[in-house]
Amino acid sequence: MLCVGRLGGFGARAAALPPRWAGQGSLQAGIRARRVSTSWSPVGAAFNVKPQGSRLDLFGERRGLFGVPELSAPEGFHIAQEKALRKTELLVDRACSTPPGPQTVLIFDELSDSLCRVADLADFVKIAHPEPAFREAAEEACRSIGTMVEKLNTNVDLYQSLQKLLADKKLVDSLDPETRRVAELFMFDFEISGIHLDKEKRKRAVDLNVKILDLSSTFLMGTNFPNKIEKHLLPEHIRHNFTSAGDHIIIDGLHAEAPDDLVREAAYKIFLYPNAGQLKCLEELLSSRDLLAKLVGYSTFSHRALQGTIAKNPETVMQFLEKLSDKLSERTLKDFEMIREMKMKLNPQNCEVMPWDPPYYSGVIRAERYNIEPSLYCPFFSLGACMEGLNILLNRLLGISLYAEQPAKGEVWSEDVRKLAVVHESEGLLGYIYCDFFQRADKPHQDCHFTIRGGRLKEDGDYQLPVVVLMLNLPRSSRSSPTLLTPGMMENLFHEMGHAMHSMLGRTRYQHVTGTRCPTDFAEVPSILMEYFANDYRVVNQFARHYQTGQPLPKNMVSRLCESKKVCAAADMQLQVFYAALDQIYHGKHPLRNSTTDILKETQEKFYGLPYVPNTAWQLRFSHLVGYGAKYYSYLMSRAVASMVWKECFLQDPFNRAAGERYRREMLAHGGGREPMLMVEAVMTVLTQSCPQRTNMHRHKQAMRWLRDDLV
Repeated sequence: MLCVGRLGGFGARAAALPPRWAGQGSLQAGIRARRVSTSWSPVGAAFNVKPQGSRLDLFGERRGLFGVPELSAPEGFHIAQEKALRKTELLVDRACSTPPGPQTVLIFDELSDSLCRVADLADFVKIAHPEPAFREAAEEACRSIGTMVEKLNTNVDLYQSLQKLLADKKLVDSLDPETRRVAELFMFDFEISGIHLDKEKRKRAVDLNVKILDLSSTFLMGTNFPNKIEKHLLPEHIRHNFTSAGDHIIIDGLHAEAPDDLVREAAYKIFLYPNAGQLKCLEELLSSRDLLAKLVGYSTFSHRALQGTIAKNPETVMQFLEKLSDKLSERTLKDFEMIREMKMKLNPQNCEVMPWDPPYYSGVIRAERYNIEPSLYCPFFSLGACMEGLNILLNRLLGISLYAEQPAKGEVWSEDVRKLAVVHESEGLLGYIYCDFFQRADKPHQDCHFTIRGGRLKEDGDYQLPVVVLMLNLPRSSRSSPTLLTPGMMENLFHEMGHAMHSMLGRTRYQHVTGTRCPTDFAEVPSILMEYFANDYRVVNQFARHYQTGQPLPKNMVSRLCESKKVCAAADMQLQVFYAALDQIYHGKHPLRNSTTDILKETQEKFYGLPYVPNTAWQLRFSHLVGYGAKYYSYLMSRAVASMVWKECFLQDPFNRAAGERYRREMLAHGGGREPMLMVEAVMTVLTQSCPQRTNMHRHKQAMRWLRDDLV
C-alpha cells in the first residue's frame, strides 16, 4: 500500500516511485556513480539479529531524523518549514521573472521539491514517531506547508509564467517529452484548483479544498472508532470474545476470522451500526467534492479525479467493472455454494451465507483441502531469509544489491529501524530504504510505503538520491528464534519492496514525477507484480530455509499454498468489484438519487450477491473513500496490468535479466513522467502487435479488454 500524500499541485502527486535511467542518454551519462561504502554489511544477517541499540558515541554530533540537522528535536520542524517557505518565496519570484523556456519547468520542480522535502517527511513522522512532541510538530508542519500549496495553486502570476511557455508552440516543440509532460502536469494542477476562475470563485475553491481536507480527516478517524453495546444485549457465552468496559461491550472490528458464527454476526451488526455524525460527515465530504469538481469545470468529482489515469474517465471504469462482474458471476455463485456447503457441514441449523461468512469459511475450506496451517510455514520464513531472498531476486533480475548500513546518532526514530543502501552493480548507490518493520505501541497497524525525499537531477549535475520508508507490523524476535513470517507477511514484504524499488530504480530529471508520483491505477503495478515472484517456487526455493535445520521448504508445500489461493478467489474479487462500483457511484452524478445506505444496498445486490443486512452502514467504515476517492478500482486495474507483465516477461523465467532490464527501462524508469498506457504498451508487445495501426482510442479500448479478460 502507498501512503498517498494529501497535497496536490506543488505538494507532490502521490508518495513514492522511481526515476528514469539508461535510455535517457545525456541524463544518465551526466550522473556520477556513487562509490561503495566499506561500512555496508550483508542484509540477511542484519535482520536475523536483535538490534544492538545506538552505537556508543560520546562525542558524535546528533544528526537529526533522516540525517536532517534541524530535526534533532521537535522544534526543528518549525525551522525546516520556515526555511522551505522562505525558499519558496524566492523561487516564485524567479519563476515569474525568468523568460519562458525549459528553465521555467526546472524552477517549478525545485519549488515542488522544497515543499515536498518537508511535507513528505512530516507526513510520515506525524503518524509513526513514538514521541508525541515530534508527531505534533510534524502535524503543524503539514498544515503550514498545505496552506502554502493552496496559495501557490491559485497564484495567477505563477500560473501565467507557465502559461507563456505552453502557449508558445515553438518553445513547446523544443522541449523533451519528459519536460513537456511535467509542464503539462503543473498546468493541470493549476486548472483543477480553479486558477481560471475569477478571484471570488478561486477563493471559494480554496475554501472547499480546506473543508474537504478537514472532512477527510474527521471521516478517516471515524472509520476506526469502536462501537459499544450494553452487556445484557449480548448472549453471555460470546461476551468473552470482546473487550468489556463497565456495563458495556466494546466492538472494535469485524472479527472476521472468529470460528463462532454468532460472534461474527454480532460484530458485523454492531461495528457497522450507523453513526449519525459519521453519516453526516460522509454526505458533506461527497457533496463538497462534487461542488469543487463542478466549480472548476467537471461534471462529477470522478471525472476530475480520473484525468491522466490508465482508465481516463469514469465511463471506462464502470464498463470495466460491469464486464468484469459479468465474467466473474458464474464462478462467484459456485464459490458461495461451496461456502454454503461448508457452513451447513459445521452449522446445520443455519446454512444461509451472510456477508460475515466468506472470510472465515473460505479459510476453513483452504485449510481442509490443502493443509496450509501458517505455523507449518513460519519456520522457513525468517525475516533474514526473506530479506536475503529479495536481495537474490533483485540482484539477478536488475543487478542491484541491498546492504545494511549503521544509522548515525538521532537518524532513526526507533532503535529497531534498519537502514538499507540500494546499490547497482555499475551505477553505484541508488538511494536509501529505512525499514520500520516491527510492532510497537501507538504504531499504525498498516503496511505502507512512504516517500521521504524524491530523486531529481540538481543544477550542479549531481543527483538527489531518493529516500523512502517501508513500514510493516511484524512480531519481534524471541530468545529462541528470529522474527518468523507467515506466508501472508512474506507476500506483504515483497509487495512493499516493490513500491520501494519503484522509487529507487531509475533517474527522472524531475522530482514532481519521481517514484509513485504517478496515476493511482498504475502505482500499485510494481508492488503487485512482486507478489507473483513471492508465490513462485523457483524464487522461494532460493531463500526459504528452516531457521534451525537449514532444510529447504518442500516444493509441495509451496504448491499447496499457491493452489489454496484459488479457493473462493472469484468471490473475493467480486467483493472488490462491489467496493469499486460503490466508490464510482458515490463520486458520480449529484445530488445522489438515494441515501448512501440505500445506494450501498442496491450496489451490493447488483455487484456482490449476498444480502444487505438491515441497520448496517458499511460505507461509514470505507476508509479508502479518503485517499482513493473515485479511484478504488485502481487495485483491480493494477492487478490486471501486473498479471500481464508477469505472463509476458517473467512467467518462463523469473530471473530473466533481459526481461528485468526491459521492465525497468519501459515502466519503472519513467515514474509519472510518461503516460501510463504508453508504458504498459511498451512492455506488453501483445497489445501493440494486436492493433498496430489502430487509433489511440481503439488501442485504449483494446487494452481495457485485455486487462479485464486477464483478471479472470
